[in-house]
Amino acid sequence: MTQVTADFNKANQNGLIPAIVVDAKTKAVLMLAYMNQESYEKTIATRQTWFWSREWQELWHKGATSGNTQKVISMTLDCDQDTVLIEVEPAGPACHTNAYSCFFNPVESLENQFSQGTVGSQS
Repeated sequence: MTQVTADFNKANQNGLIPAIVVDAKTKAVLMLAYMNQESYEKTIATRQTWFWSREWQELWHKGATSGNTQKVISMTLDCDQDTVLIEVEPAGPACHTNAYSCFFNPVESLENQFSQGTVGSQS
């Protein structure tokens, strides 16, 4: 098996790659964050998730203040090596709102279209 590494040097990514975090047991998507090379390497070294805050321009260790850490079970790069899928064993909620996942806000117009059977139909 060939060893691959993440590509942080692609144009227009500002040295960051998206990190999709999923629960290793349930396969639920927990969150999307961004990693720079340092946070990526810290995640591998510590087997805990580390990310780059685009807002605060600093590294952050998931759960450092809340205790809701994420133990890394596996990491897989996509075909272009510019996005990483991280399977974790969460020790609490992923979201800063204390929700299990950060994804809980349905897009209303799509919800209405699905219930009315109009998604994909031509008007």
